Amino acid sequence: MPDPMVPPTPPVSLDALLAREDLGLRRVAGPSDPGIAVHWVHTSEMADPYPYLLGGELLLSAGMHIPDGAGPGYFDAYVSRIVAAGGVALGFGLAPVHDTVPEDLAAACELHGLPLLEVPPRTTFSGVARAVWQLMAQARLAELRRVTEAHQSLASAAARPNPVPAVLHQLSRRLGGRAVLFGPEGTELAAAGRDQGAEIGAALARLARVVRPTDAGRRPAPAPGGDPGRPVPASATDTLAGVRLTAYALGAGHGFVLGVAAGRPDSGGHTIASVAAVLLALLTGEQQSGTGAARSAALVRLLLGSEPEDVAPLLGGERWRVVHARPDAQAPDALAASALGAALGSALVDPADEVVRVLVPAGREPQAPPGWTLGVSAAVGPRDWPAADTQAARALARARATRAPLVTHGARPALDDLVPPADADTHARLLLAPLEGTPALVDTLRTWLSLHGSWDRTAVALSVHRNTVRQRIARCAALLETDLDDPDVRMELWFALRRT
Repeated sequence: MPDPMVPPTPPVSLDALLAREDLGLRRVAGPSDPGIAVHWVHTSEMADPYPYLLGGELLLSAGMHIPDGAGPGYFDAYVSRIVAAGGVALGFGLAPVHDTVPEDLAAACELHGLPLLEVPPRTTFSGVARAVWQLMAQARLAELRRVTEAHQSLASAAARPNPVPAVLHQLSRRLGGRAVLFGPEGTELAAAGRDQGAEIGAALARLARVVRPTDAGRRPAPAPGGDPGRPVPASATDTLAGVRLTAYALGAGHGFVLGVAAGRPDSGGHTIASVAAVLLALLTGEQQSGTGAARSAALVRLLLGSEPEDVAPLLGGERWRVVHARPDAQAPDALAASALGAALGSALVDPADEVVRVLVPAGREPQAPPGWTLGVSAAVGPRDWPAADTQAARALARARATRAPLVTHGARPALDDLVPPADADTHARLLLAPLEGTPALVDTLRTWLSLHGSWDRTAVALSVHRNTVRQRIARCAALLETDLDDPDVRMELWFALRRT
């Protein structure tokens, strides 16, 4: 597993790989969609590679697994399993086993919509993998340079005498689209970039109404046919005539909204827009709502000994959700964390290590902004914030393991609610006693059970190698002197782990 602190590289276009003359790859079957992206390369000679794929791979094979006399049924099953696992393309090496690509394999790839590449004898599989990594490194460098330059230009624009129009101008130029600032009543206060027509402008204004808060005495402005009592999201997206529309609520409750109409979305563009949203939230003014003063008062009271439940009303609510968030493209910094808080509609943000924690009022249903993975706790009162923090951390681990943009902790009644808490705690302590003092084993066992025994997903959730997961689970089985393949054992252990 790579170092979790290293930002992941962007995917590589399959067409860019085919364009490498030094590789000599040739597409022999399947779609030629220019949007097909390769996230990594995997080599396997297994007849069923499904258990070893995470999705997004270019799978390379020399066909050693193909039995003599294999017919269409074999190749159909083989290709369908690759597609089911999320593989994006198959590279078939012409040496040393086969001189040509089997016709039945090409037919199966055509049937299932899987691009099939012919890898010539002179090209090694390691050479293909190296080319992918080189293209990824180039793309990452270009993306980081683009985002860095945009950050600098937006910061400079915010320091000018007339900062709001300057920030909008820089944002529209960097994204190649149009940026609009909507006021609390939905009026267009400022705009920059090419006008994309009345239809796009009207759609962007409607999208802005979706994220505009309706509290603080402002007149509600629900979308047509919408429910005025619904939770207000902090951001919303839509697509019209090939144009990506995004609306960001600026701060918590101010009523200002940033609308962006640009081309095809990407993580770098969303990061740039999020930074602009943070700057515009500051420029449009916390002083207009008094929330900054309320937070200062809450902090002073906490420092002077008040209980969290006594100061929570100053922050805007009695019940809250804890959100743990991790960016997909780069390690979080202060600007990215502030942008996330703005997208979630909360200024209560803690950028700690590679995870950003946010306190969000229960009335706002968190939505995962593009480029972020979120774990969300149940809605609780201030006294239960520490427990909610643990819930959010576990939800984030599950979201990363299952590649879901957002996972919310379930708050439904459970079996352990039927057992007296003292008895349940005693049973859990005795059952897990052999693992006492080894938190790594406990965390691995909990994660492994929550992911139904998946080695790969557990490895992703814990940021360790899959072999490390296997070793830890084997150690747990030995210390507990039990069979972890037994569903009754798993159920009892899960019951106990929920008490820890």
